[in-house]
This record gives sequence, C-alpha cells and structure tokens, in this order.
Amino acid sequence: MRVVVADDAVLLREGLVRLLVEDGHRVVAAVGDGPALVAAVREHRPDVSVVDVRMPPTHRDEGLRAAVALRRERPGTPVLVLSQYVEPAYAAELLADGAGAVGYLLKDRVARVGEFLDALARVAAGGTAFDPQVVAGLLTGRRADPLAALTPRERELLGLMAEGHSNAEIARRLVLSASAVEKHVGNVFAKLGLPPDDSQHRRVRAVLAHLGL
Repeated sequence: MRVVVADDAVLLREGLVRLLVEDGHRVVAAVGDGPALVAAVREHRPDVSVVDVRMPPTHRDEGLRAAVALRRERPGTPVLVLSQYVEPAYAAELLADGAGAVGYLLKDRVARVGEFLDALARVAAGGTAFDPQVVAGLLTGRRADPLAALTPRERELLGLMAEGHSNAEIARRLVLSASAVEKHVGNVFAKLGLPPDDSQHRRVRAVLAHLGL
C-alpha cells in the first residue's frame, strides 16, 4: 500500500514509517502538520493515511480537521486516525459521508503491531476500524436507538463489526461457528433494512446504524 503518515512527534512518525516499510508498504510522505497532510494527500492520492489528532500550531485538533476536510473534498478518502484522546464529534464527522474507509484507534493500540496493521488494511479496503472506547463515546447520548429489533447477541456482534473484526474473528471471540456468525450477520442486515448488495458496503451501513449516524 501507498501510505501518508501525519504526526508532529518525530520519534513516533519515524517509528510508524519504519514499521510500515518493514511490512512491505511504501510511505509516500511523512508530515508534521495539518496543511502538509492535505497537500500530501492531494498530491499522492495514497491508499490510506495515518493521522494524529493534535498537531501544530495549536496542538488541539488540526489533524482531525484536516482529515475531515479531505473526506469532504473527496468522500471515502481512507483515513486511520491515531489519538491519545477520544473526540466523538470528529469521529462522527469522519463517518458522516457513509463511505466507510475510516478508522479511529487510541495510540496505545499501535503497540499491538498486528492489530494496527490489520486495522490499516481494513480501512484501505473501504472498511472501518474503531477502538471500543471510541465506539462507546459515539454511542453516549445518541437520541434514539435504531437497533431495538436486534437481540443482545446481534448487538454484541454488531459492536465487534464496528471495531472492524471479520466474521472469522467474531466467531473466535464469541465462541460461535462460522455458519452461526453468518446467520447472525444476515439477521442484522435484514432487521436494519439493508438490501443485498456489496457485502462490504452493507457492513459499513450497519456500523453507521450501530453508531446512530
């Protein structure tokens, strides 16, 4: 994959670059602020960008605002956000175009290299990858529950889908057979009124419904 990395912390930025290169990816740009991120993505059109939330000049939300701007300009631009903080409003805005290809992980997740690389691949492929704490933040205070028809097991399964897990991983975590997971997933789609089409697109739409978006 062709990747843009945006983080103002030089050690973390260079560490991510090295990790990605060692995994066989090509880092086409490594930048330290929001405007440089926007310029790099416009120039290189990477397969995915890894973006820190807080970058210069104010170290508040420049990275997230740049990522949101890029997705408004080109919906579905693949972005994986890394942060020490949960910013539900911006996470919701990243999802607002309904196009998927977005993730939001807390930075301690990077220490688990396999999970980080799996999340990066899912986002680049058009899927989602959300840290459970981010999901919890998005769910807090939503006005209505669109999932009233789902069973507790189906809600649990949908929560794992929101984190970006495949059916095989869901089966392992819930100690279910592959066929049972497929049946539950089909029931979720049917109850949410998602007609048969591209399976990845339906998963993204189901996650959006789960998050109340």
